[in-house]
Amino acid sequence: MKHLVRTTLILLLVPATILFTGCRKKKDTIAKVYVIDSSTNEPVIGAQVKLVPEPTQPNYIGLIDEKITSTNRSGEAIFHFNKDYQLGQAGVAVLLVKVEMNGATATGYIKVEEETTSEKTIVYDF
Repeated sequence: MKHLVRTTLILLLVPATILFTGCRKKKDTIAKVYVIDSSTNEPVIGAQVKLVPEPTQPNYIGLIDEKITSTNRSGEAIFHFNKDYQLGQAGVAVLLVKVEMNGATATGYIKVEEETTSEKTIVYDF
């Protein structure tokens, strides 16, 4: 009888342990770039923001493709990297940030870490 109780307990606890510890939901990996006008300290709306993986050498095959979007009313450009990072994959990407508007450009770098929201502010001089 004691052996039967122990066997039953093991048969119930092992699958429950695997079920609750092995199924962790992946959190979002997001990069936010804020673009601020240097003369007014106001958000820049409609600036084109590119995130470019480096090195940018010929024939370089990176894990992350170049991403492009425009800033919203808050002066922020939001990039999602959920498809670029897989659960359990450790890694950090350092990407070149290029901001372009009205023929002027500004640059900087952002460090994107898995399952977090990484932020960078670019001060833009018109």
